[in-house]
Amino acid sequence: QEQLVESGGGLVQAGGSLRLSCAASGRTFNRYYVAWFRRAPGKEREFVAAISRSGDVTFYADSVKGRFTISKDNAKSTVSLQMNTLKPEDSAVYYCAANTVLSYRDYTYDYWGQGTQVTVSS
Repeated sequence: QEQLVESGGGLVQAGGSLRLSCAASGRTFNRYYVAWFRRAPGKEREFVAAISRSGDVTFYADSVKGRFTISKDNAKSTVSLQMNTLKPEDSAVYYCAANTVLSYRDYTYDYWGQGTQVTVSS
């Protein structure tokens, strides 16, 4: 059983940066793929990025590729999402999620954090 807690959201101007963190409570974090999803008002939750169990393979949505970087530290049971060159359309609640298989579909993930708000002003 994993409990995930996100942090690092906030308000930033367009072009700025934020770093989100996801901390897990369990001791078997290296068993899990971890992904970030986001949900903007009035929209469905969408895939942002994912990282492999060992942390050496990453996956990104086209909309964030080249601007966002996901990383994983299994020793600390944390996953980070570095977000650069932020745009107003990146504004959303960001969630981290963990699963034992890789998936781009939110409904396949077993464990979720509570979400953290990111707001990018123009």
